[in-house]
Amino acid sequence: MTQKLRIDIVSDVVCPWCIIGYRQLVKALEIVGDEVEPDILWHPFELNPDMPPEGENSGEHIQRKYGSTAEQSAQARQRIADMGAALGFEFHYAPDARIYNTFKAHLLLSWVGKDMGGAKQTELKLALFAAYFQQGRDVSDSEVLLDVAQSVGLDREEARVKLTDVDHAVRIRAEQNFWRERDINGVPAIIFAEKFMVPGAQDAETFAQVIRRVTASPA
Repeated sequence: MTQKLRIDIVSDVVCPWCIIGYRQLVKALEIVGDEVEPDILWHPFELNPDMPPEGENSGEHIQRKYGSTAEQSAQARQRIADMGAALGFEFHYAPDARIYNTFKAHLLLSWVGKDMGGAKQTELKLALFAAYFQQGRDVSDSEVLLDVAQSVGLDREEARVKLTDVDHAVRIRAEQNFWRERDINGVPAIIFAEKFMVPGAQDAETFAQVIRRVTASPA
């Protein structure tokens, strides 16, 4: 019998491991097949909440944040690109690629998840991953975000209102704090059935094992 399974993903749209983790999760859901009916919801996490409006060169950011050399940074990118390609997601890293603050993107994602459900929210999330990692677009720019929102069928002017809604922004800040208070300090963090949290981009087999363990557990 098919069981419904809530899957919450705490993530950021400029986090390469988040799209890799999602792709691995999709593979895991294919492994378990009709054993579960997933309900996926995305939640906000800013990797760089203090990033200035102009962003920062991605390579320089990684070197500064993690103390790595330019060569180590390039090797890390290549590893990510190889893993993405194996999972059907092409990363298009360019020397001048930049990393940006993502709070505005989370304003749209949280609105869509709350008002339109997980399927439409996932569609927007994947479009934002593509805009940033494949098209090199500035996902902190309101017009870019509105373009992406419109590309998945959202009303552009309704989305624009959400980008400037002060009360909505306060709610998203509170949601970010909610996850931090639960010791989520890195992403992705994937929570199954609202009680089993798996950190990081695990492989599909690991996720499949967790799903089966969760669905076998007493309610």
